[in-house]
Amino acid sequence: MERVVEILREILGIPSPTGYTREVLAHIEKRLNEAGIRTYYTNKGALIAGNHPEPELVIAGHVDTLGAMVKGILPDGHLSFTKIGGLLLPTFEGEYCTIITRSGKKFRGTLLLKNPSVHVNREAGKKERKEENMYIRLDELVEKKEDTEKLGIRPGDFIAFDPKFEYVNGFVKAHFLDDKASVAVMIDLLLDLADELEKLPVAFFFSPYEEVGHGGSAGYPSSTKELLVVDMGVVGEGVYGKETAVSIAAKDSTGPYDYEMTTRLIELAEEKDIPHVVDIFPYYGSDGSAALRAGWDFRVALLGPGVHASHGMERTHVKGLLATKELIMAYIEEKFGL
Repeated sequence: MERVVEILREILGIPSPTGYTREVLAHIEKRLNEAGIRTYYTNKGALIAGNHPEPELVIAGHVDTLGAMVKGILPDGHLSFTKIGGLLLPTFEGEYCTIITRSGKKFRGTLLLKNPSVHVNREAGKKERKEENMYIRLDELVEKKEDTEKLGIRPGDFIAFDPKFEYVNGFVKAHFLDDKASVAVMIDLLLDLADELEKLPVAFFFSPYEEVGHGGSAGYPSSTKELLVVDMGVVGEGVYGKETAVSIAAKDSTGPYDYEMTTRLIELAEEKDIPHVVDIFPYYGSDGSAALRAGWDFRVALLGPGVHASHGMERTHVKGLLATKELIMAYIEEKFGL
């Protein structure tokens, strides 16, 4: 198994719904520090890695994933919930999850349709899968609200769904490849560059709030001139993305990305025969979008491995991961003469 896939499996196994990313960031921090790579946190909680005092190029990906939060305790002791990010509920129906309390206790559960048994509910297959029609079945002996309260579960506790990682024939299947696939590429690349980082004006930015729209809005080094966002490439009808290639985004729903940066990425991919597509993402925003809306004065481009079935049971391929890594490396090498 390629190292990048091993890294991806590790970080997928650490729950990180938006707002609860401290565990996965601590894991990444430890891994990088052991390799001699310095890190620090922004006030907002992003992790920045790199050894150069004045980075000009920042490479950004987000560690936060979709998830849910306890909204309330139902009369029978089970849980209502609210989504974090654009969770595709029909895809997550029946998935196991972990409820993480503010005190650190963890409980298991399952996302289900209310009254899910077809033996008593002939409309089960027709019911719309939305928050008010679904609940979290808690794997505890509870019969009333007070039973659950005694366990220490409260509204505002996080709900993290199991990633269901599987690696087969080069394909990686899991929830939350958006954007942990890109984060794995970033970590793998950082480990390769560890000995060069003192002289290399590059920093890596691990964002904790992208799925709710403001992750990349703050915290960059003041020396930043370019932001290269690494986020999933869209695969589906009406786009050109492939799981075995890196997608270069010319435009998403927030507007075009920087002309010069995007053009150079395309040229490098062509020159080096890196499997790639150039694409437009119709329903998509990124940390780069958030940075531009916040008024940062730097250029922004976006690329990432093709991911099929986004916000559901996602899939990519190791070839797409490696193509993404190769293109980022090519951009760094040309820009800074490695």
